[in-house]
Parts: sequence; structure tokens; C-alpha cells
Amino acid sequence: MFSEALLCFGASSTSVDEHDNDADENSEEIYIDSIFPECEDVDECILNAANSIGLKEIPRYEVRMGEQCNWIKKTQQSFHPVEVTKGLWIVPEWGAPPDVQATNIILNPGLAFGSGEHATTKLCLLLLRRLIKGGELFLDYGTGSGILGIAAIKFGAAMSVGADIDPQAIKSAHQNAALNNIGPKKMKLHLVPDRTFTASMNERVDGVVEDLSSHKIRGISQTEKYDVVIANILLNPLLQLADHIVSYAKPGAVVGISGILSEQLPHIINRYSEFLEDILVSEMDDWTCVSGKKKRVKEDH
Repeated sequence: MFSEALLCFGASSTSVDEHDNDADENSEEIYIDSIFPECEDVDECILNAANSIGLKEIPRYEVRMGEQCNWIKKTQQSFHPVEVTKGLWIVPEWGAPPDVQATNIILNPGLAFGSGEHATTKLCLLLLRRLIKGGELFLDYGTGSGILGIAAIKFGAAMSVGADIDPQAIKSAHQNAALNNIGPKKMKLHLVPDRTFTASMNERVDGVVEDLSSHKIRGISQTEKYDVVIANILLNPLLQLADHIVSYAKPGAVVGISGILSEQLPHIINRYSEFLEDILVSEMDDWTCVSGKKKRVKEDH
């Protein structure tokens, strides 16, 4: 969870190791190696990431400066073509598609989360592939690299809309859309105020629930409803913003929720059962994706 949170609060990449090469092999400590852009305040990023998942103590860490070209090269070397399922590949901009006949999503994740390698992204892609039949309006709540919006268009959606609090994510998503020859009329991207997502992360940890009813996605009409809505973010904002996320779905539309560890599943099911029916759960590598149909309002006669 902490590794995921670091990505959401400024890390461009993370890798997790059960033990450090110099440490006791019997140690229960887990080591996370994160790369941050030079412009990021690393101390603040780590503090926000820890608060967002309710860590009582800030993990011990050290910061080492490296040359920019080194981490770009390191990131590129670690990102290879990913086969999500038969006929669906995520291909780095600097690589060649292993199967030119497949649906290939060309990607340069840059500084945004969503390279297609993580289980939560794969689960969302599999859900999208099942749901998109052709002509749908899709909303990606927390778009990151734009991978889900691009996939939706390639699967046949009429339009996808992505929203994120991170300017770098919006920039990355724009670039990735262009790499896949998807124009702004097909894929609309919106930078939203930080408080829409992150206020809940910090406030929830303190047990304070802020009224977020006035925080709407900037640039998206409240009368515009979507056939498919997916939010692949973190547990606390998923819990806090449940009614807000679901509000963008048409009655009967499918809402997908991911970024959840299997052990967190009961909290999500309990929260979203109020809004969704026919709930389904898919799992991969201890991560889960929950989907269900938005309940229709029953009118009294």
C-alpha cells in the first residue's frame, strides 16, 4: 500500500524488496526503492503517502541524489511490453509491439502511475475489455498515465474522460493519447483541485469526514452521465468519495473500483453496497477490483 501511495504523491517509480542485500535475511523489514523528480519535496511526499494509508510512524528513509539521465534510463530499462491477456499488449514507446495484430496500447508512463504492469491496472483493463461493446462514454476517475482511457477508446468507446489532481499525470496522459493517435475530441482530460481527492486522504486518517459535496470534477458537466466509470486510486479516497464517484454513472451503468488489497475488500463492499448492485470481485496478486451496477432510484406511486 505504501508503495502505491508513494506513486500517487510524486514518486515516478517504486520497487519493493523483501530484504536488503546488506541486511539480515531473517529480518521482517521490507525495503522500497523510489525515484523522485528533482523538483519534488521528498519529505512532504513521504509524509503525505504515510498519512494517506494511516501509517502511525513515518518509515525510516534516506535520500540520495542521482543524475536525471540515470533514472530515465533505469525507468525505461525496467518497462518491457506487457501482455495483459491474449490479444492485448501494453508496449513502451521505445519498444516494438510483439504482436502487430493485437490491440496495442503504446505508452510512455513518464512521471504518472499506470504502466500496465501492476495488478490493479491489469484488473481494470480486463474489466474494461469486458464492458466496452461500442459507443460508450467512459470516465476514468484518477487517470494517471491515461492508460484506461486509451484502452476504452481502442475497445470501441465513443469518448473517454480522465480526471487527475497531478499536472504531470495530465501531461503524460495527453502525450500517451497522441502516441496512440487519439485526439482531444475522443479523449478529454481535466486537472482537478487537490482537495477533491487528497483532502479525504488526510482527513480520513484523523477520523474527520469533510463534506465533499461541493467538490466536483472541473470541466465535466454534472448532467453528463457515463456508461462506465472506473476509479483506480487508494482505499481512503475510495471510501470517502464513494457517492461522488458513483454520481457520474448513469443508473444501471457499471462502476469499477480498484487499488484495493484483498484484506481491504470488506470495507469497500460495505461502503459501495449502498450504491451498487450485482457486485462482482476479481483478484490478482493480492489486489482486487470490485464492480457493480449503479442502483436505479425507485419511484413511489
